[in-house]
Amino acid sequence: MKIAVVTGASSGMGREFVKQIGFFYENLDEIWVIARRRDRLEALQERTVVPLRIFEGDLLKQPVYVELRKALQEENPDIRMLVNAAGFGKSGLVEEILEEDKKLQLQMVDLNCLALSRMTFSCLPYLHAGSRIVNLASASAFCPQPGFTVYAATKSYVLSFSRGLGAELKKRGIYVTAVCPGPVDTEFFETSGKLDNALKKLALVKAPDVVRKALLDSRKRKDVSVYGGRMKAAYIVTKILPHHVILNLMSGNFKGDFNE
Repeated sequence: MKIAVVTGASSGMGREFVKQIGFFYENLDEIWVIARRRDRLEALQERTVVPLRIFEGDLLKQPVYVELRKALQEENPDIRMLVNAAGFGKSGLVEEILEEDKKLQLQMVDLNCLALSRMTFSCLPYLHAGSRIVNLASASAFCPQPGFTVYAATKSYVLSFSRGLGAELKKRGIYVTAVCPGPVDTEFFETSGKLDNALKKLALVKAPDVVRKALLDSRKRKDVSVYGGRMKAAYIVTKILPHHVILNLMSGNFKGDFNE
């Protein structure tokens, strides 16, 4: 059985990956979708050409991993693609967010880093030559970001983890791509905070376009996928300028970051 596995599949980028993967892997038998909202996953079946197997659960809790591992052991599938799309962000100063919710930033670390790693580790034994891992990072991974400190740090982990793992798996013919978009028109901003910066609004892009490029870049075995000229420029700038210079430029205007 050839499958793809997608987390965060009920909305945003994860949902868009489910809709498009079937056109890139025409011989898939199933897509295993993981998210908390079953009704959305069931509705998604009408938007994809590949049958879905639903794993309803919270990636911050144990039961969904138990269910997934059991299914993997029973079916012993060939995972052609794993997409780790689950995650969230919250903008604001660290201390301000702590006053609002003391657990929120720890949950961000757990979902964006720990859950992504845990899913990857669970699926690794079922990946074979030609398989792909696609991890949703962010342009905020390119450098530290005051006002988005924890989120940017979690995405830096995703980017570094993806590149290191990709180097390790290359000899097995397995390729890892970190997707690093800027602002994407999804439900992300319902949690992170309203997109009210003019520059960020100009950089806003559509999820289908970002996902299509991510899948094409994965096919090309690229380790990083960056959509759009603005984010490509940001990527170059963060490589050229020392981070302390960028941080000084961003100081006092933390809403001017580039992130998804």
